Amino acid sequence: MKIRAHAKINLGLNVVGKREDGYHELEMIMAPISLHDLLYINIIDEGIEISSNSTIMPVNEKNIMYKVAKAMMERYDIKKGVRIHIYKHIPMQAGLAGGSADGAAVMRAINLLFKLGLSYEELAELGKSIGADIPFCIHEKTAFVSGIGEKLEFIDNPIHKHIVLIKPRKGVSTKRSFGMLDIANEIHPDCRALKDAIQENDYDKMLKCMGNTLEGVSVKIVPQIGEIKSALLKMGFDTALMSGSGSCVFAVTDDEKLVDLAVDHFRKQKIFAQKATFL
Repeated sequence: MKIRAHAKINLGLNVVGKREDGYHELEMIMAPISLHDLLYINIIDEGIEISSNSTIMPVNEKNIMYKVAKAMMERYDIKKGVRIHIYKHIPMQAGLAGGSADGAAVMRAINLLFKLGLSYEELAELGKSIGADIPFCIHEKTAFVSGIGEKLEFIDNPIHKHIVLIKPRKGVSTKRSFGMLDIANEIHPDCRALKDAIQENDYDKMLKCMGNTLEGVSVKIVPQIGEIKSALLKMGFDTALMSGSGSCVFAVTDDEKLVDLAVDHFRKQKIFAQKATFL
């Protein structure tokens, strides 16, 4: 079976506060985009086998794909195994949910391969304990996301804009970014207002509401994030923002030629650059 695992970007990310269990309470607007990993999944007699075109991605029990496959096999008493080969296109430590997207794709595939008949809600419920972004990645629909990532309110209005993704050579560890966060002294975008703007198809309001609480911290870890953001705005993009905990920066525009120029500009500097669209 062939299945795609789509990346996401955060149009808004507000860290509301820290919970007693150590997790952070979040409000986010997350949108799936066309950039994706490609997975081939087949049934085998036993075990979980993972291979990849990536030389830096773990292919053992540390991989989120292994974890979700094991969880589903144990939960639903699956006697056979799976072989997974993945072509990685989503960069790691980028804030694009590449790992969670891969895990969600494996869950959807196992559901179909073994004819489990599970709803996306049931898959999301199982997946949320393995990766906070898995529930969103199961559905792959633009949503207002809250809690630690498990509460989803879908936004049906499509966003017809072009996107460029630029990732510095250095990534950002989510754990380190949250660990350095001084919540009181960072920006806090109004993600509810951003949700309304998207639903109302009010692009100008959407641009004003976008923001990311984690951006300031991540720029301290990887200063190139700020440099890339400034360069994209100078090129003429409507907005530029870091996604998730970084280090990928995305920019939005109506002008597809501007996206092509940006991709060419950054690739000449040997920096990851990719055009994309909203799903």
